[in-house]
Amino acid sequence: MYQKTVAIAAICCAALLTQACQTTQTGSVLKKDPEKAVKVRTQLAAEYIRTNDLDAAKRSLDQALEIDAGDSTANMMMGVLLQQEGSKISMDKADGYFKRAISRDPDNAQARNNYGTYLYLSKRYNDAIEQFKIAGASLGYDQRYKALENLGRVYLLTGDSENAEKTFKQALQVNRDSVISLIELSELLYLKQQNALASQLYEQFVRLVGQKNQDPRALWIGIRIARANGDQMGSQVLVNQLRALFPESQQYQRYLQLQYSTEAVWK
Repeated sequence: MYQKTVAIAAICCAALLTQACQTTQTGSVLKKDPEKAVKVRTQLAAEYIRTNDLDAAKRSLDQALEIDAGDSTANMMMGVLLQQEGSKISMDKADGYFKRAISRDPDNAQARNNYGTYLYLSKRYNDAIEQFKIAGASLGYDQRYKALENLGRVYLLTGDSENAEKTFKQALQVNRDSVISLIELSELLYLKQQNALASQLYEQFVRLVGQKNQDPRALWIGIRIARANGDQMGSQVLVNQLRALFPESQQYQRYLQLQYSTEAVWK
């Protein structure tokens, strides 16, 4: 027993020594290349944020910003981190980090998209629109369609349905599988009584998300479009799904209020 314990201890020590050597070597490399050190620590922080380990993310970003206090990506990630933590103190601090990220690199479309999200959550809608517009116009930005989706949603929230429609159409030009744009645009067109096109977009949305994966709002949009197109069977199928899965939802309660209404457009 004693010999076995010693053997296990020796293996553990060897593993620790190997790990220590690797850590030392990595640390040495990073010290010689500050830019790489900032990038590595920022990427590590992003992974910590993804797994909701916010304390570890904060430590990594503090280290990155100690090396380069003005690094655009590190500042952006600190803003994202503080936003995710969500307290008033953190939210207030986040604004400065997003501004610093954009000041250092005005072409950082991801920073502008993330800052726009922060501004939206802070109910600073006009400021959010400005940031989403810039991110949405950044050719080559791989999340450009998401910035346009965000922009369209803010337009909807502020009652600007005309610009919302234009923006969601733009998002679909960038990514034809933008499910947010498909469902939002299908409702906007339904409200304008462009029912054939609304139905086409809704059906494309359903193909992408799956018939059984629709939330109450999507089902309610589908019910109204089917009714407008005279598709009683299709409408009833969706009503049954809404009643079975979301009987307490606002959408089902609204259906119960309107089910005998003869109005052309149900809102």
